[in-house]
Amino acid sequence: MLRTLIVTATVVLSAAAHAQTAPSASDIASYTGLHLAAHEGQVEEINRLIASGADLNARDRAGRTPAHVAAFASHDNAVSALAKAGADMNALENRVYDVLTIAAVANDFELVSLAMELGNNPDLITSVYDGTALIAAAHLGHHEVVALLVAGGAPLDHVNNLGWTALIEAVVLGNGGADHIKTVQILVDAGADKAIPDRDGVTPLEHAKSRGYAELVSILE
Repeated sequence: MLRTLIVTATVVLSAAAHAQTAPSASDIASYTGLHLAAHEGQVEEINRLIASGADLNARDRAGRTPAHVAAFASHDNAVSALAKAGADMNALENRVYDVLTIAAVANDFELVSLAMELGNNPDLITSVYDGTALIAAAHLGHHEVVALLVAGGAPLDHVNNLGWTALIEAVVLGNGGADHIKTVQILVDAGADKAIPDRDGVTPLEHAKSRGYAELVSILE
């Protein structure tokens, strides 16, 4: 039990160090062209710049494309305009996040749906942990987004470089509350493999039992 708590605390602290980073005030102050229009959600300006030959996949100093910037600002129309003009919806910024995972972490249901419609692949490997948008959403208990990603074909049993699936993250990094209960139920109902253990051979059920998450135990048994 102590080992598990130490591992979890270490991973959470490490995750904070590698979390998504939205454009800072200084980033925004430096923006021009498509990056600025994307941040401000100026669709007419985006279309004007595209018509004049602006680079749809130009990068800021953190490797963000205009689509990434629009996603962080939750400007769905801007994301759509960029994608329809040919922007790479599967581009990864320097912290290895795509538009879909940015939207999933933000619990932005509408943008998650739109991103997939525009060609963002739900099976894309993202983050320094070699995870997926589904793993990120499950970790945070964003159950509505989890359901949407599952319906969109996100891989249920992808194992990241921590040795964890979406199901394991929902238990180990969740709080056992209503949102994570719904998340686990959705994953199990969709056919997620409950038998896949972590690197130490501990299954999601065993993790739930060790944490006293009775409702999760009931779902996983």
